[in-house]
Formats: sequence, structure tokens, C-alpha cells
Amino acid sequence: MRVRVTALLLTILTGFTGLVYEVTWQKYLATLLGSHSEATAAVLAIFLGGLAAGYALFGRATRWLLARARRQGKPPRLLYFYALVEGGIGLYALLFPLLVSGAQALSLLGPLGHGGLSFAFDVLLSALLIGPPAVLMGGTIPILTLALTRDVEHSTQIHAWVYGFNTAGAFAGALAAGFVLVPLLGLDGVMQLMGCLNLVAAAIFAQLEGRGSGARASLEEAADAPRVEGFAAWAAVAMLAGFAMMALQTTVIRIGALSLGSSEFTFAMVVAVFVLCIALGSLLVSMLPRIPRSLLVVTQWLLVALLGLLYLGVGDAPYWAHLLRALFHDHAPIFYAYHAAAFGALLCVLLVPIGLSGALLPLLFHELRRQVQELGSVAGRLYAWNTAGSLLGALLGGYVLLFWLDLHHVYRIALSALVVAATLSTTLVVRAFPRSLSPLILIPTLGAIWLLPEWSPDRMATGLFRNRDAGAWTFAGPEAMFEHRDIGNVIYYDDDPTSSVAVLEPEGHPEQRGIVVNGKSDGNLVGDYPTMALSALIPALVAEQRERAFVIGWGTGVTAGELASLEDTESVRVAEISQGVIAAAPLFDVGNLEASKNPKIEILRGDAYRALQQSPTRYDLIVSEPSNPWVTGVEMLYSREFLEAARGRLAPGGVYAQWFHLYESNPEVIALVLRTYAAVFPSVSVWFALGSDLLLLGFERTDDSQPDLRELEARFDRPDFRAGFGRVGIESFPALLAHEVLPRGTLHAAALEGEIHSLRHPILSHRAAQAFFQGRHAWIPPYVSPAHQQASARNSLLRGLSRSGRFSQSEILEAAARETCRFKRHEECATLLARWRSDEPESPRLRATLEELRKQTRGDKDFLRPGRLAQLQALYGGRVRKPKDEAALRHAERLTQRFLRHYHHAVPFDRRVLDEAWERCQVEGCAERRRNAEQRIGGLEESQRDEPFHSQRGQRRAVTPAGTTPP
Repeated sequence: MRVRVTALLLTILTGFTGLVYEVTWQKYLATLLGSHSEATAAVLAIFLGGLAAGYALFGRATRWLLARARRQGKPPRLLYFYALVEGGIGLYALLFPLLVSGAQALSLLGPLGHGGLSFAFDVLLSALLIGPPAVLMGGTIPILTLALTRDVEHSTQIHAWVYGFNTAGAFAGALAAGFVLVPLLGLDGVMQLMGCLNLVAAAIFAQLEGRGSGARASLEEAADAPRVEGFAAWAAVAMLAGFAMMALQTTVIRIGALSLGSSEFTFAMVVAVFVLCIALGSLLVSMLPRIPRSLLVVTQWLLVALLGLLYLGVGDAPYWAHLLRALFHDHAPIFYAYHAAAFGALLCVLLVPIGLSGALLPLLFHELRRQVQELGSVAGRLYAWNTAGSLLGALLGGYVLLFWLDLHHVYRIALSALVVAATLSTTLVVRAFPRSLSPLILIPTLGAIWLLPEWSPDRMATGLFRNRDAGAWTFAGPEAMFEHRDIGNVIYYDDDPTSSVAVLEPEGHPEQRGIVVNGKSDGNLVGDYPTMALSALIPALVAEQRERAFVIGWGTGVTAGELASLEDTESVRVAEISQGVIAAAPLFDVGNLEASKNPKIEILRGDAYRALQQSPTRYDLIVSEPSNPWVTGVEMLYSREFLEAARGRLAPGGVYAQWFHLYESNPEVIALVLRTYAAVFPSVSVWFALGSDLLLLGFERTDDSQPDLRELEARFDRPDFRAGFGRVGIESFPALLAHEVLPRGTLHAAALEGEIHSLRHPILSHRAAQAFFQGRHAWIPPYVSPAHQQASARNSLLRGLSRSGRFSQSEILEAAARETCRFKRHEECATLLARWRSDEPESPRLRATLEELRKQTRGDKDFLRPGRLAQLQALYGGRVRKPKDEAALRHAERLTQRFLRHYHHAVPFDRRVLDEAWERCQVEGCAERRRNAEQRIGGLEESQRDEPFHSQRGQRRAVTPAGTTPP
């Protein structure tokens, strides 16, 4: 008994490592296959195919071992044999990082530039990588079922224990890999830890063999396996059930993404719920003192009925997810509590139906073991057919069928497969039931399934998971909520193999169409136009050439359309992973310069990583506009490896532009993205588009010197650029340069300490999801040390324009202030106006500009009140209060916070003001607080005031700020 208990506990551990391996392999192989739907399907197919082969192979192996043991008159030593299997998995895991590196090197020698052939070559490499350990994992159930069984009477119980405990471990592995292990240890660290756990398990299993195996050689005959009567029919039941449950799992994952958000946590929770329910269903069978034959039929038909009822409620899933989210605050410590509640809600909904599916294989085993004593062989064959069905469910239900069908169709197909399996089980178990009557059950039941109502696209596309707080209709029920939440008309909807895509149009306004992917807005022709257009125009302006461009993500097609509108652009290639987005592209021609019809533009359906790797072309511009990094699969596009691949495809003088967002983020995530970017590109600048949208520009050249401003201005004045910037409302050159946030050289001016996001240690998605949960607005980390200040003084384009004398100080500051206010960059706007007040306090033009801006920003006018501007003006050396004692400490800390929050690299504050404020602070705690401040802003003893804007007029041009009438 002690041997059996120990072995069963170890199966929890092996199940845990197995699921962790699956998650980790998926991330590893993204470097070979990419993150598109074909890659996901290929990895899952290899894993499930390996398991199926392992079940069948080790089922036969147990029969051979027993036959040999019987001939030799010795025990079969099955636990020792299984120890060798576990040891093989552990050793392979320890070597896996080296094997992946070798496969990546071989991949570069493959047929690059030939899409289908190249992908097939990399799939072969992937099969060679994960196929062997997947086959070895298939040995658990057939070997241990036989090794721990002493008699046929209790074999069903033992088998259910092995299956249930192993699956329970897999449940824990799914959660641990998604929530903890991968972000904490990285892929290599996870593989090493899991490999060690498998080796420990192997050593213990070997020791257990020495204490006596549960199996006896007399249990089975050594002859060839007798033919089981009707085994093909039983195998068909197992296969249909495997197909249906895997197809349902992929469907529920997609519904979860539409309801909870398409994060890796949603994926981990759904997988874990399915695995846990299956484990509980199996363990429940093991607890039954007696198993009636009718139980198999009853559970199958009950499963069909419950899943049919569940279908009717799926359309309201986004509402119930929103209701759950509204119960939790946005604080960071609540993140895991919320996901635990979401897990619990999923478990409550799925426990009974998925638990019933988990009981199926033990019940089928129970039926078959009545007729033959070859328990290991029976278990192996049965699970091989079930896993083959799961493989088909993953490939067909999770991929192939979605090229033509939507999610509710896949759900109906899975439900239909279960009806066929239940009918077949009825004919096998209920001897009195004539098979000729089967159509009388099948036809009406299948007809009823296909008459079920479709799921409403209006509800699936609402994106309620972004509503964190309870609203007036939150507790009024789904009907009232969806009636209240008007998202416009859904003029297009498609569940493709990768995403659920909807195109929304306000009534009678086709020019305001927007695209929604997995319930999250990914672009609008009006509100997001400035960001999408500037993502094309700003890098095109600063690049040396513009002939060939590559765009990552189609969205609404605005970026590609703007690039193609430039005279010297010859070709624009767009990599778009979603078939649905590509199909919807013509719907946005009304607002993107008819991009889908432009002969310069070519759309490639596929993963951007592989598209760039395979392309023999070098591009002058690469523009990346993916979704948010908390979305599953997107974090690859922010990784060091991807950025290195992109830089390797830049032509001399080329520019790589990366969109990122400040909304629903935090400073740690922003800093991580910037550090990773700076680790690849030796020269980086950061610009803003809309108030919360950033553009990171990485330059192929290593030179950080300021570009020729006259050349940039001449390019800006070209008719094609003027037209493009005019569509965004940028009418002057100084207004454009006001969009520069971090000049070239600033980011690299001092060491950037901290982690880097890489494919071998992916951490961005995990941290971005936590930031998304809180829903805060972030700020760019303050790069304000003396070294940063000196670099920005050299390379700030706005300061360079001031030094050129082509525009007056007031013209530049007015244009920049108007532009930052217009784009809701309130802190920068206030700083620019404070600098203007500091240099020209009595300027009538300044007073007129302030009065106009206060009217335009009436809802946000607090940031322009005179007191606020006076506080900022003090940081330029103006009049400053000189409090004493405790007030001096509070004053110095407030000045420091103001310095950090409002610092502008084009018009930097006078660091001496802070130095003097801290010098006046003499009470206890001042010295420590000053050291803390200097850790963030650099040594104050290095203070020196930067040169003011030049006011010489020389030969200059008049500036017409946006929204004004030229004189």
C-alpha cells in the first residue's frame, strides 16, 4: 500500500511537469515557428501526437515486459521501467535549451524566403525537439495502471487514480506556468527545474521497485493480445469525445478572451479549469464502490444536455465577466484575488459538464477490462485513440474550421460529436437497444443542436472587460446592460483562427468606423487617426530614404495608406496575422486613402517575426503597431530577439518605429520596454502621437548627432508630407518638433539598470497584464540626470530650431504649447508656457495665448491656472518661497516632485533651484530625503542652468499655429 500511495503522489508531480513543459515549449518554439495560428496548431499537434504514440507504444511495451517476465519467472519490474522513462524526460529537459539553440541555428540554414517550405522545415525541427519527450510522457498511464494493479477487480479504481492524480498535477502546472514560473525563472530556468523534478521522481520510482511492484506476472497471459469484441466502436467513442472536448476547450478559451480579456492568464485559467474538472471526474469514478454499466450512457447524455444548456448562456458571458470585475478594486494586491474569483466562477460553470467528460475514459476502461486482462495494453490503446481525437479537435476545431465558420458553429460541431458518441455508447452498453433505432435519436437531437440561436456579435464585441467600475446598468442584468451599451452597428464580424474581429460603425457615419479585435478596440478612423498617421509620417520624415517600408499590423490601414501616399515610397509590405482583419480591410478605405486598393501595398497573412526573417529585402522603414502587450502572443513583438531581427532588416539610414501606450500601464512597464529597445538600438528617440500614445524610433545608424534641421524642414514642406501632416492638424514645423519627448542620445546617456524582456525570459506580458488590471495612466520614467540633460541639450530638435534663429523664441514656444495642449499633453504644455513666462513675463502674445488655451481646455483648465504656472516658473529660477524648518523639507520635496513630473527636455528646469531648496532644509531627515531625490534626478551639485532659447531673429519664417488664422 505504501508503494502505491507514494507512486500515486508522484504522478501528481509528473502531471505538473508535463503541463509546464507544454506551456514552456509553446513559448520556446515561437522563435522557430512564430506566434500565428498555424504555429500554435503545429505545436499542439506535435505534443498530442507524441502523447498518442506514447500511449500506444508503452501499452505494447507493458505486454512485452510481462511476457518476458513470465518466461523468466521474475517480476516485470514495471516501476523501474517507468523510472527510466521519467529519467529520460528529465535529462532531455536539462538539455532542451541547448537543443533549441541548435535548432534555431539549423533553421537559418533552411529554405528561407519560401514561406510554406520554410514553415514545414521548422515544423520538422519542432517535431524533432518536442516529439521524443512527448512520446515518453505517454508512458505514465499504461505503465502505472498495470504496475500498481494487483487484480482485475480493482483495476478500474487504480486506473482512475492514476489518471485523476496525474491530471490534478497538470491542473497545478497550468496555473503555475502561466502565473508564476515562466515570468519568475524564464524558459531555461523552468526547463532546468522541471528536469530536476523528473529526475527526482525517477530516483524514487526506482527505489519503489526495490520494495516490490504491485503487478504480478500471473496477472496477464504472455500471448498476443486477444482481439476485443467491438474495440473499434469503443475507440470511436473515445476519439469522438477527445475531439469534442478539445474543440470545446479552444472555444471556451476564445470566449474567455472576449469576456475577460485575451491575456495569458485567461488561457491558463481555462486550461486549468478543464484539467481540474477532468481530474475530479476521474477521481469520482475511483470512489464508486460499484460501477453499473448504465453509468457510461447516463453520464454521456447528461454531458450533452448540460453543454446544450451552457450554449444558451454563452452570449451573456461578457456581462457576467464585467459584473465580477466590478466587484474588485483596481489595486495591485487585488490582482490575484480577482483571478482566483474568475477561476472559481469558471469552475462553477464548467465543473459538472467537464467533470462528466473526465469520467468517460475510466468508464470506458472499466467496460474493456471486463473482456481482457491486458490492462496496460488496453489503457494505452484507449488513450491513444482519445488523444488522436484531441489532436483533431485542436487542429480542426481550434484552427481549420475557423477559416470558414464562427465559434458557435464549432461549439455545435463539438456537441454533435458528443451526441454521436453518446448514441454509440448506448448501442454498445444497452444490449436491448436495437442499432436500427439509432437514427431516431441522432436525427432529432442533431437537428435541435443546429437550430440553436447564434451568438450575438453585438454582445461579443462589447469589450466590457475594460469597464472596471460598476455603472448604472451593471447590476440590472445582461439585457439591460447590452441595451444601454450602444457600440454602434456591427457591419462585419468574423471568428478567424487567431482572433474575433468586428467592425463597428456609428449610425450614418462610415468615416468613423473602428475595428475591434478580441473585444478590444484596435483603431478608429477618427479618434486614433493621429496616432496611426504619425506612426508613418514621423519615421518617414527622419529616415534617410523611404522607398521600401514594412508595417506590422494592418488595423484600419491608415499607417500603410499614409506611407503609400508619399511620393518616394515604392512599396509597403504589411504583415497581418488575422485573416478577419485582412478581409475587413476594404471597409476602411473610406478613411485611409483607399489603402486596400493601392498598388504599392502588399498584405501578407502571417506572423511578423517569420515574415521579417524570411524576407530578403532591407527596408528603409519598419513600423510596428501591434496590440497591447498584455494580449497573448503580442509580447514577442517587444522582445529583444524580435527587435534584433527587425534591426537586421533595416537598410542603411533606416528607422524602426514602435507604438506603445501610456494608458492602462505603469512606469515599470514603460521602463522595461525602453530598456529592451535601448539594448538593441544604439540610437533612440521617443515622440508622442495622441496624448497617451508614444512612438519609439530606433535608428540603424549609431550616430546620435542631431539631423540637419534645414533638410527636415524642406522635407516637411513637400506637398506629400504637408498633406499627411495636415490630415493630423499639424501645420507648422515647430509644432511637429514639439512631439519629440526624448531626443536622440538621451536614453543612452546613462546606464539603464534593470531587466530586459526576451523570448527566453518573457516578463512583459505578465507585468503589462497587472498594469492593465489597475488601469492607471503612466508616465515616461524621468531621465533627468546631468548626463541625460547634456545629451538632450545637444540633440533636442526644438532647441536646435531655436539655435538656428529661423524662428523666434515666442513663435517656437507658442507653437509647441498649442500643439501639446491640443494633444492633451497638459504637463508639457504647462511647462512650455512657464518657460515662456520666465523669459518674457510681460509678453502680450503670451497673455493672449494663455487666455485662448484656457478657453479651449475648459474641462482641464486647472493645469493652466496662474498659481500652477508660477510654481513651474519658479523652477526656471524665478521667485521661490524660502520656508524654514519642517516647511523647508515639505517645500523641497514638492519642488522635486514637480521637477520630475513636468521636466521637458527641450526647456529643462534650472537644477540650481532644487539644490538651493535642499540646502535650506536643515531639519532631521533632510539629508536622507535629498539622497533619495538625487538617486532619481542625479547629483544636484552638478547643477548648471541650460542655455535659454535663442531669441535672435535673423532670417526666419512666420509660424501659423494650428487653429489660428494667418495675418
